[in-house]
Amino acid sequence: MPTDKKIDYIELPANNFDKQQLFFESVFDWSFTDYGPAYRAFSDGQIDGGFYASDARSRAESGASLVIFYALDLEAVQLQIEDAGGEILQTIFSFPGGRRFHFADPHGNEFAVWTDQGLDPAT
Repeated sequence: MPTDKKIDYIELPANNFDKQQLFFESVFDWSFTDYGPAYRAFSDGQIDGGFYASDARSRAESGASLVIFYALDLEAVQLQIEDAGGEILQTIFSFPGGRRFHFADPHGNEFAVWTDQGLDPAT
């Protein structure tokens, strides 16, 4: 059930829904509903969204919003992304309170994954 004033849905461009579905199913366990050649919806169990038919790419460098995933094991998720055909855009780096990396899905949309695990408590 939608919640008042909370993000409810995310839409992203893609031109090959089958590749997108295979990638996000294998890495992030998303489920999908096909609505024909122009749209495929997804759910991660907490938020819903969809891919619309487009050759455009969602990239932070061009002003797009950045969707960021959380992972307990950052390195394991990075390997899963690479094995599933994702491209690492920015390798793991530290920031105050965590570590993260950026990747592109098979279409070229940019995402990030972060964790607060494995931090050196002395720093």
